[in-house]
Amino acid sequence: MAKRPALPQAPSNASYSDDAHGPRTLIERAYTQLRDDIVEGRLAPGEKLRVEHLRQRYEVGAGTLREALNRLVSDALVEAEGQRGFRVTPITVQDLDDLTDLRVRIEIEALRQSIRHAHDSWREDLQAIYGQMSAIEQPIVPAMAQKWEAMNTQFHEVLVANCGSEWTLRLLRILNRHSERYRRYAIGLGQGRRNVHSEHRGIFEAAMSGNELRAALELEAHIRATPELLKAAAREGVDVFRSATPGKGALADV
Repeated sequence: MAKRPALPQAPSNASYSDDAHGPRTLIERAYTQLRDDIVEGRLAPGEKLRVEHLRQRYEVGAGTLREALNRLVSDALVEAEGQRGFRVTPITVQDLDDLTDLRVRIEIEALRQSIRHAHDSWREDLQAIYGQMSAIEQPIVPAMAQKWEAMNTQFHEVLVANCGSEWTLRLLRILNRHSERYRRYAIGLGQGRRNVHSEHRGIFEAAMSGNELRAALELEAHIRATPELLKAAAREGVDVFRSATPGKGALADV
């Protein structure tokens, strides 16, 4: 019997008030909080990250904070500026295009491989996460945005879980985290130009039926929809990374 892939878990909201959990746990907590604040736009692209200020915000020591920041440098979410400290990695349309092209190449091939190795437990997991996600994305309301984002991540991870390459899965987690930064701005535009549930349904149905070619086409269109939305707004004169507030606005069709 094929091994059942474990469903990815959404990040825990547990908090830690002292050093009882050990230094590695404190670093992990600081890393996770910083990462989420960057991805969700609470720390703005290009913002200077001053250790003395962040120590109070995250209630950790300077050494712990620097270790967390160095991990985020490895994730390309933070830039080290030599002796001048750290800064949130900027976001640009050019970077988004590069990120999107790379994600399309890797994720589509991973999906093809996952479908080729499909088994009953994978289909059951895919059915389960699709059903949970569908229940809250018709439409997505602001209060459910964070939960939906976690489920959206799980849906994409389950889709490629059978690809047979741990390195591919690791790379896709990094690329998807960066994609999420841009998705937040697309959501903030609130222009109602997409029906994300319809996009997900197309991918899901093709994957479940084993239609590899259709699934690949549906997934590519889905991945490219966010950059196309942002570029369309830019052509209309919207400064998409300044005037849009991450995570705000009409969520129903994005």
